[in-house]
Amino acid sequence: MLYKKVLKPILFKFNPEKVHNFFVSTGYFAGKSRFFKKIIHFFYGYKGKDISKTVDGLTYKTPFLLSAGFDYNGKLVNILPDISFGGVEVGSVTAKFCLGNKKPRLTRLPKSRSIIVNKGLANDGVEIVIKRLKKIKKEKDFTVGVSIARTNDKKSADIEAGIADYFYSFKRLNEENMGDYYTLNISCPNVFGGESFTVPNLLEKLLLKISSIQCHKPVYIKMPINLEWLEFDKLLKVIEKFEIIKGVIIGNLNKDYSSLDYREEAPEKYQGGLSGKPCFKISNKLIKQTRSVYGKRFTIIGCGGVMSPEEMIEKFRAGSDLVALITGMIYNGPSFVKSLANYYSNHIDI
Repeated sequence: MLYKKVLKPILFKFNPEKVHNFFVSTGYFAGKSRFFKKIIHFFYGYKGKDISKTVDGLTYKTPFLLSAGFDYNGKLVNILPDISFGGVEVGSVTAKFCLGNKKPRLTRLPKSRSIIVNKGLANDGVEIVIKRLKKIKKEKDFTVGVSIARTNDKKSADIEAGIADYFYSFKRLNEENMGDYYTLNISCPNVFGGESFTVPNLLEKLLLKISSIQCHKPVYIKMPINLEWLEFDKLLKVIEKFEIIKGVIIGNLNKDYSSLDYREEAPEKYQGGLSGKPCFKISNKLIKQTRSVYGKRFTIIGCGGVMSPEEMIEKFRAGSDLVALITGMIYNGPSFVKSLANYYSNHIDI
């Protein structure tokens, strides 16, 4: 209540990227201190009955992840368990340092309960992220995934160069044994060359290359959500052929501005994907269809539009094994994940 009534109105007067950077820096600092971790855990840590979940051999103390797109450089791994997350997906990371798109790159749409995201994969690059993750002593039952994308520059926009970019990051992470699982982000809409690997034959080409690396960890694919089922299913049919791929994350940002409750909040022309509420129904529909058609072949991490505990339950009932989020935390505050965990503990029979 303090966050919603007092802090959020103040924070929402400032540039969203500066606010984001402030919280990442604060979380990074707090995560280094046992004292601050204990204080934060006292207020925001889940303390109820066991709701841990094991998925693909990895145990999550709570079945909620901080989705890729918030902790792109692996700075929050130490503090996130203390605000009730069971895991984090770091990144997306790329083979090379990536400056990202021109600013402004984040725009709040408060009436529509959304954020326009046009970061363009800004990150320190895979080598720096590996070095940072090596220094972290991960807590028990907290899972660290790493999302991998293609570097956002003209050189990597070529198909062969793009595949080499994914391959390098995937190879290096495996060589250094960093990360508990990996995600191939094929659906970032705000980069040079667009979503090249959401075309079935190109996706197959990418996965053939990735499969040449021996990997003993779960690998997932981050899926687009603006495809009709027939086109979406063509991608799943390709993915299904590769044993290395254990599941899918459904899904990425919504590119359809007409889905906003208040269309006037957004620019006339597309300038980044929509997070939050506009993703909820469209991702749920794809989750349900995927589960119905493919049964247990795919682990499904449901992502998009969880803005309340009731919507979290709906995401699980659609067929998700785990739920990932960002925007719900931004709009509801750091206690949001704890409230999800408490609610889940009372609806665990779902």
